[in-house]
Amino acid sequence: MRYIKYLAILLNCFAIVSILCAADIKDSESASHGMDSAFHSISGTYSFPGFKVIQFNLPVLSVYSYLLISDGEALMVDPVRDISTYLDTAKKENITIKGVYLTHSHADFVAGHTEMVNSLKCQIYQSKKSGAEYKIEPLEDGSTLKIGKALIKFIDTPGHTPDGMCALVYAKDKPDVPEMMFTGDVLFVGSVGRPDLMGGATSAAWLASAMFDSWTKKLSKLNDSVKFFPAHGAGSLCGAHLSDEPFSTIGKEKVSNSYFKYTKRNEFIAALLEGLPEAPQYFKHNAKLNQSGPPLIEWNAPIQEEVQPNMNLTDIKKYYVLDLRDAKLYAESHIPNSVNIGLRGRLETWTGIMVPWDSELVICGNSQELKEALFRLNRVGYKAGIITLESWKKANLKLISGEPISPMELYTSMEKGEAPVIVDVRLPAEWTALRIGSVLNLPLNHLAELSIQLDSAEPVVTVCNSAYRSSMAAGILERQGFKKPRNLEGGSDAWIKAGFPMFEAAKATKDIAAISTPQKLVKLPERISASELKHLLMDLPGTFEIADIRPAEYFKDYSLPGSKNIDIADLIDNPVYLAGTIPLIIVDRDGSIAMILAGILSQKTQRQIKVLYGGLESYWSESLEKIGTIPTLPKSTSPLLQAPIPKVQEPIPDIKPQLPKKKSAGC
Repeated sequence: MRYIKYLAILLNCFAIVSILCAADIKDSESASHGMDSAFHSISGTYSFPGFKVIQFNLPVLSVYSYLLISDGEALMVDPVRDISTYLDTAKKENITIKGVYLTHSHADFVAGHTEMVNSLKCQIYQSKKSGAEYKIEPLEDGSTLKIGKALIKFIDTPGHTPDGMCALVYAKDKPDVPEMMFTGDVLFVGSVGRPDLMGGATSAAWLASAMFDSWTKKLSKLNDSVKFFPAHGAGSLCGAHLSDEPFSTIGKEKVSNSYFKYTKRNEFIAALLEGLPEAPQYFKHNAKLNQSGPPLIEWNAPIQEEVQPNMNLTDIKKYYVLDLRDAKLYAESHIPNSVNIGLRGRLETWTGIMVPWDSELVICGNSQELKEALFRLNRVGYKAGIITLESWKKANLKLISGEPISPMELYTSMEKGEAPVIVDVRLPAEWTALRIGSVLNLPLNHLAELSIQLDSAEPVVTVCNSAYRSSMAAGILERQGFKKPRNLEGGSDAWIKAGFPMFEAAKATKDIAAISTPQKLVKLPERISASELKHLLMDLPGTFEIADIRPAEYFKDYSLPGSKNIDIADLIDNPVYLAGTIPLIIVDRDGSIAMILAGILSQKTQRQIKVLYGGLESYWSESLEKIGTIPTLPKSTSPLLQAPIPKVQEPIPDIKPQLPKKKSAGC
């Protein structure tokens, strides 16, 4: 009776799932808008024989940093400039940080190596090719270092940069097979480091060719079981299509990394150089800072005095005023010609993209916002003056307001043929894939110069996914002299929730008016075939979890290797199954109940949920097809009481794995 009860629950939930209308547009931009995203957190602690690794995550920069710990000693790997979290963790762990290891010359943030040396008087380990202008312990291919019981061997792996190095870490009693590896920006989960950030005399094609050699001649030769930990996750502009998984294995990347399907050098180079987003202008300046040795920061210094409020701040030739508040408050009133780059977002990256390096930057917000922003802008090397809106108001100076336009108001005006020009400020790939109608694409990072195509005297509506970038765009247009820029309130995410139509790339613009039914975004689980699951079980154990939802007596009689028998009610109610970082594969007798259950879970979590297509019946039948016999399986009278499946010696299928689709960096 208990299972019949949950069958009713599942069927009701399935009815709800089947009519879901809309989902938030998720990207790595909007995913980094939470309060916690602006500061370091420990995303995982990983134990290995004789040592452990603590992984730190800084979501607003998509940066991973690490502490390798063994026998009271530690090595700091790729620290960001604000190092207090690392030092606090070392104190809690009662360890001594013996050195700092930089995997390569970073460009997307100011590294914390000089801060670490100043605080701890430790060594900096870095490739001898780095051109560092400060004291280092130079590394070359084959260099070694001991941290407690852990042995580290460094290998030269150019590709992202000429000085890229990976660090293989071995247990003391297993000196031949590395346990794990730090790859920096050479190898990411699902991607590789982009080769076009160096400029100067080092061509992107040469680095792409070097990357091909680093993979084919070195990294791919490692044992498939070697876990690797990269310096970035999804959202970083140091690569394209990065996964948000915190680590992977060499074996998994061999079959799932889309770049490694190109086994010919020329094809690999072409694939690596194709469609890369433009590098932010601040990268070259951060790279120079890191090479020369970033100056030390007085992190606990009292906040500086405000700049004098006067109308000179509105002169775009003299100042760049950056408003830190959220889009709604900015729209209500702001300093003329100021640009809204919200504190609750990728402040560091967007400042580096939009604000020229040599600008006289002034930031506007309340005292807490100003203090946090000054702290965070140090990560990308920017310094700024400060002002509060209260000071501006007290000086009786002019304020500007810009009322956002609601999805309903914009849709109504579009239906009447009275809509203003609509400018989608996302990247071309985002705009091409899905948009709200007949709109013009002017990417945000080039909006100032491209706005010459528009009439500054006429109304313009700016659009992005969440209104973060489009609010910024309204300010950019205001700086260019536009009188009536308006931001779509809530972005296309709010547009979808309101039930208004979205249009895909396949639909020609001229046909948009003929489409009356909105196209919705529905998050559904993935299906995995029996052949694909066999391949994963044989080649990549430990990279996924299997939940078998059949009754316990049938699970006991027959189950897949490594699977867990989980009660349906527990799978629905227990949040532990929503929090995993590796895919969860749900299996049952024929795939029907598993698909319903997976549909429910997919609405609750960002975790990847998969279903064995056809269930264990399909898995069993395919196995028997290989040996030429297919028996008739007994059927149960209850849809939830699956028949037991006999054990069988599974043949090894000849399967070509499906490569994943490319994933946008989301910037």
